[in-house]
Amino acid sequence: MSTTEPAELGEGHSPAAWTSVIIMLVGFTIGTFCFWFDIAWGVWASAGIVVVGLVVGFVMGKAGYGVNGPKFVPKHHNE
Repeated sequence: MSTTEPAELGEGHSPAAWTSVIIMLVGFTIGTFCFWFDIAWGVWASAGIVVVGLVVGFVMGKAGYGVNGPKFVPKHHNE
């Protein structure tokens, strides 16, 4: 087994990605409950929350909190 590891791309390990995914998970969760209880406006509102999560992730990435952004500090794993 080799002791060298391939370089990680770092995809998804940034504050922008985590924030975006958490907001979208909340939107999907609310949407699921609203769909289950037949609340049509809640389903559409949760779809809006998912879109907001996508926009927040994009804006945070452009603000420097993405993988290659100046405000992002990658954390390395120690074995």
